[in-house]
Amino acid sequence: MSGSDLFTGTLDLLILRSLAGDALHGYGIGRHIRGTSAGVLEVEEGALYPALHRLEKRGFLKASWGRTDTGRRAKFYDLTAEGRARLDSEMERWQAYSRAVGDVLAAEPGD
Repeated sequence: MSGSDLFTGTLDLLILRSLAGDALHGYGIGRHIRGTSAGVLEVEEGALYPALHRLEKRGFLKASWGRTDTGRRAKFYDLTAEGRARLDSEMERWQAYSRAVGDVLAAEPGD
């Protein structure tokens, strides 16, 4: 599923969750999402970088320049305190939503 196919708001949550451990650069965030979803979720650069900039502008992320493992200069993103709070609230909301969708899918038609 490509980045443009992700449900509205899901990409922001996936980015925030990817950064819950350590700061990552954009490529690392995309690789984390792809890897932890067993390749099902593929976030395209055209969706990822605007989302990173939007989250930074809203105060959920802070960015700083650093070096990748290969020595390339890249912008690394990390969660702010507001970003951690947003992640917690969005995870709770997503879990309630996914339980509700699961209930609907498991119900017999007409119930």
